Amino acid sequence: MSVVSAPPGHSSVYLARAAVTAPSVHNSQPWFFVADGDRGIEVHADTGRRLPLTDPQGREMLISCGAALFNVRLAMRHLGFKPVVHTFPDPRDPACLALVEWGAYVPPTLDDQRLYGALRLRHTVRGPFLTDPLPEGLADALREQAHAEGADLHIIGDAAGRRRLAELVRAGEYAHRKQPSHVAEQAAWTWRLARPRTDGVPTDVSVLHPDCLPFAGRDYAGLVPVLPTPPRRRHTRTGLVAILGTDRDDRPAWLRAGQALERILLYAAVDDVMAAFHTQPLELPHLRTSIRQTLSAGEFPQMILRLGYAPRVRPLPRRPLAEVLS
Repeated sequence: MSVVSAPPGHSSVYLARAAVTAPSVHNSQPWFFVADGDRGIEVHADTGRRLPLTDPQGREMLISCGAALFNVRLAMRHLGFKPVVHTFPDPRDPACLALVEWGAYVPPTLDDQRLYGALRLRHTVRGPFLTDPLPEGLADALREQAHAEGADLHIIGDAAGRRRLAELVRAGEYAHRKQPSHVAEQAAWTWRLARPRTDGVPTDVSVLHPDCLPFAGRDYAGLVPVLPTPPRRRHTRTGLVAILGTDRDDRPAWLRAGQALERILLYAAVDDVMAAFHTQPLELPHLRTSIRQTLSAGEFPQMILRLGYAPRVRPLPRRPLAEVLS
């Protein structure tokens, strides 16, 4: 038995439902999927959803699509089939990132089932974490998950390293805030509750000032022009701080980083550990170079994240499958 017996329409919907739970910058959801008959499904980048100022090379777009690709693989495993992945299968179409074919029937492992069960548990955090300690051995396990996808997770365990990284995040965020074009691009992906959308980020996604943590957040609510400094003292509950890195910095590496990122996030979510993202300094070449030279062991930093137990999470909407699956 080597191909799925379910109707291709049904199976493609199943895979796409899993894929769209992946994270993306500003919840831009820069992907779409093409059902390839009973052969499998294609993962495409929706280049019209790339952020031209924040992400001019499309690096973050491919990382997001890589996370969606991992979810497609995971959904196939949940059904009991081995995914056969062909990355960049059509040189004439650079937006076609992967073809995932139905492989041989192989019963899913317990780890496969646990990760699949975490798809709806994983949410992005914007703010501080609780003080509860993380499970013993989680950091080492997350490193192993990253290695399984060809990436490395660098844990920033020393206080000096965390301070330095926080300074670089803050510098990147403040630089974006000073540029009206960046502010306008972020505002285009922000909406108010009175006018809900199926993409983007609501203004009330966080009830805290974006500078309440040493790791500055994005100002989706527009609080900084009104309150330049946080009204209360900064929280220090940053959680476990890490940098996801790769040995190369090209499109295959970005796609690989996205798959590693999602594997890490789902593995952590099994234990109710959530993540916050800080990509601002990675969007400015000189700050990204500084991180590579001082904090990621010479590897190219692809994502900065904090992990911990969240006091609250805010699930963000997803576009209907009719918009992302053809």
